[in-house]
Amino acid sequence: MKDNEYTRKHLLTKREREVFELLIQDKTTKEIAKELFISEKTVRNHISNSMQKIGVKGRSQAVVELLRMGELEL
Repeated sequence: MKDNEYTRKHLLTKREREVFELLIQDKTTKEIAKELFISEKTVRNHISNSMQKIGVKGRSQAVVELLRMGELEL
């Protein structure tokens, strides 16, 4: 973990970040749900909530924006 991660306020919740980290690994909604022990609907809700927070309309657009903002890393 980077030193500044403790002091920096993240836009995404821990769970939203986990969902997107799996999404950028090309996992499906079903695979993400299984890995995180949550329902597919909950995965979709996390993605939707994140997209609303950053003001984008699609998953791929959200990934690009989150990478640009430093919320995700490849």
